[in-house]
Amino acid sequence: YQGAYHVATRAPFGNDHNLAYRYNNGVPNQLTQDLRPYRTYSRVRYNAFYAQDQFTRGRMTVAGALRYDHSWSYYPEQQIGPTRFLPEPLVFPKTPGEIGYDHIPPRAGVSYDLSGKGKTAVKFNAGKYLEAAVNGNGNYSQLLPSSRIATTTTRTWTDANGNFTADCNLLSGAAQDLRAGGGDFCGPWGNQSFGQNVYSLSYDEQILEGWGVRPSDWQIGVTLQQEILPRIGVEIGYLRRWLQNFTVTDNRAVSASEFDEFSITAPLDPRLPDGGGYTINGLYNVRPDRFGLTDDFRTYAPNFGEISQVYNGVDLSVNARLTNGLQMRLGTSTGQRVTDYCDVRSKLPEQTGGFSTGSEVPGYSPTNPYCRYAPGVTTRLTAAGSYTVPKIDVLVSSTFQSTPGEPLAADWNVANAIAQPSLGRPLPAAGGSVVVNLLAPGAMNFDRVNQLDFRVGKILRFGTHRANLALDLFNALNADTVLGYNQTFVPGGNWLVPTSVLTARTAKVTVQYDF
Repeated sequence: YQGAYHVATRAPFGNDHNLAYRYNNGVPNQLTQDLRPYRTYSRVRYNAFYAQDQFTRGRMTVAGALRYDHSWSYYPEQQIGPTRFLPEPLVFPKTPGEIGYDHIPPRAGVSYDLSGKGKTAVKFNAGKYLEAAVNGNGNYSQLLPSSRIATTTTRTWTDANGNFTADCNLLSGAAQDLRAGGGDFCGPWGNQSFGQNVYSLSYDEQILEGWGVRPSDWQIGVTLQQEILPRIGVEIGYLRRWLQNFTVTDNRAVSASEFDEFSITAPLDPRLPDGGGYTINGLYNVRPDRFGLTDDFRTYAPNFGEISQVYNGVDLSVNARLTNGLQMRLGTSTGQRVTDYCDVRSKLPEQTGGFSTGSEVPGYSPTNPYCRYAPGVTTRLTAAGSYTVPKIDVLVSSTFQSTPGEPLAADWNVANAIAQPSLGRPLPAAGGSVVVNLLAPGAMNFDRVNQLDFRVGKILRFGTHRANLALDLFNALNADTVLGYNQTFVPGGNWLVPTSVLTARTAKVTVQYDF
């Protein structure tokens, strides 16, 4: 038996003005209003019973397991406000979350000794794995009252008097043009439900209770192990993993027919693939008369179309445990994760923020046309070795890892003048803009990260006492690989300027005394 009761209290904070300003080349163009600070309270519980068994007959060993899992959640009474844009607080009574998930996921494995001498083995395993029942994961956090009402909203802003202050009545969600009187122009709220005790997100109860409905994934693997020399073995394996029970968000206040499709041309810039100038198609924009209307409904993806996420990979490793105390391991992992939600995107262009299966699924928006995420096959390399010098008890060890970089983005703030020729009309909010990623997945990637770590240690003995002294060097080669880039694209601007690099060579001395 395994059970848990998770208690989480969080306090999202912003700045003292409850405002964030966005600039394009130093010119203000957007405001974001929020209702912070406030506190959130959530509770998640689960009970599970697990049984497994294993038996061997001849050269074959078979193992199997079943787990019954029941999980549910709820939210104690809580409130938002009072704060600058919410003079009267919103109070929410105790609210149920997941009504109850029930699952019996299986796991199984088979191992067979091909030669009967213990030197060659073929192994197969299969199992189903559930999304973790913890606060902040998937539906266990999305049902929070603060997650279901509009606690933030954006609006376009023209700082006509140049004082870098939003001179509009920000408590009003309507568009305002106060430039004639020395004020500013502020567009309408991007979400007209901002600050209202109206759930802008509701849930299909079929995804909140029942058997087999909790987000999960299946994994299968086949492995061949072979001893090629005494104490030296090689292992090669194939792994396939696919996710299930995707959910999507349908904004019932608008329909797919109320979005217009348009395209843009990437600016000419030598840093972009082929110097830029290419066309990006498949962008959507809601019509002005439907702008800001929100009635989100979370339900199963198959109600609209197919979503798939599949990983296929091959792992190879060599292990050596030699008689002179030398141990070595070399491994590679090569594979690709492919996500495809094009079927759903054509019917739900308004969907934003990804899916409830977690961060592994690339989210999308009306201005992200890359509904098939296939950044290419990548390989990760790891190596490790250790050696204990006999008689003097000195341990020398080292590890090396080479990790491929993730896809880069070039998020371009596309102004109305650029979008309008293809869209055939202005963007919904006057002076508005949309953000478009100019890079398809895998078109450009972060740098590969290569890191070598090293340790040397010495054991000192004092009768029945023992001391272990060690010196560790992290990033021993002092590589300065870039880990983070500015991914906001401005022609001729600071796109791809590094924001973080691999931590410089670091030494650590450790002393452990056993008595």
